[in-house]
Amino acid sequence: MSRLSPLQKERGARGRFRWIALGVVGAMVTPPLLLAHGNDIGLAKATLDGAHITIRYGRPKLNGRDPMKMIEPGEVWRMGADIPTTIESNAPLDFGGSKVPPGKHFLFVRWVEPGRWTLIVSSQPIAQYQPSTKLAEAPMTLERIHMPSEKVTVSFIRRGPGERLEVSWGTYRLACEFKRAM
Repeated sequence: MSRLSPLQKERGARGRFRWIALGVVGAMVTPPLLLAHGNDIGLAKATLDGAHITIRYGRPKLNGRDPMKMIEPGEVWRMGADIPTTIESNAPLDFGGSKVPPGKHFLFVRWVEPGRWTLIVSSQPIAQYQPSTKLAEAPMTLERIHMPSEKVTVSFIRRGPGERLEVSWGTYRLACEFKRAM
């Protein structure tokens, strides 16, 4: 049986400490790196007839790009970057006549064809999206805006008995009406 000298024991302890310290530093540095492009995280919140609604999304910058050249008709867009765009509500919601249960779900936009857009609410993120995971699909209107938005911006506007969800980027705004389901 070999015995370690006090100096060997001290070196072994310092080596273990170095590995532990490296692991701690790595754990602290890694989460910011998970946002691959460093985009801000946006939150849009609304209360509609007692339903608390939150949309969480990544906010990519336009950087001189044209959003209409970044998607083709027939494609589904995840409405942001770096993280899945999610909607969470404590009450059921009605999108285009389809009832979406309370909870956390994923939001996408589909450019169906020129002049026709839809909002999709899904039970799965875009990587696992299938038509069978669609909870609702509602029509959206495309509008030109005069005050460009450099970053994707999601907002709620109160409209009579419901809400209007707006997604703005560059000089474009997509909008969809929804309400609390009863």
